[in-house]
Amino acid sequence: MAISTRPETNLYIVGFMGTGKTTIGRAVANRLGYQLIDSDHEIERQEDATVAEVFAEKGEVYFRQCEREFIDQGHPASKTVVACGGGLVVQAGMLARLQSRGVVVCLHASLETILQRTSGNRNRPLLHVDDPMDRLRELYAAREPIYRRAGAVILTDHRPTSDIISHVLRVYRRDSAEWGQPAPSRSRR
Repeated sequence: MAISTRPETNLYIVGFMGTGKTTIGRAVANRLGYQLIDSDHEIERQEDATVAEVFAEKGEVYFRQCEREFIDQGHPASKTVVACGGGLVVQAGMLARLQSRGVVVCLHASLETILQRTSGNRNRPLLHVDDPMDRLRELYAAREPIYRRAGAVILTDHRPTSDIISHVLRVYRRDSAEWGQPAPSRSRR
């Protein structure tokens, strides 16, 4: 028996940088017939600057405020897959905000895989340090407890993209069928 999804339910993909949120989000949105919005790209568009430039010119606190505004009022309330920046969900109250707006799925990869995927990207301001792996460990240690509470955690390294997409879709269909029900019903799995 197929589980029907509630068409108004957004999907928020969270997780550390380099875990594949935008890539997987794009494919999932395509399969669902939804639009994809990447929070970092949307903020770059609004600010007419890259994430690295916003960090350098206005600071991380300002950037995090932009993320909050984006979640509160910067995207459609339905039929949208939102690829969230890696630090978006770790801000106080943001996980609850996302969960009140739709289904949340967390993508995960090993730190070695993340470093490999992000090493050539100059638009990662938090990794512009002498020892990027040490910085990754520090950031991940602080963020990991929140990522684990975000929802289903799906491993993305050493797996075919098609398997990851299928896994995200299964979780989305299951959770969107339960979304909006009282907490006790949602927590049974």
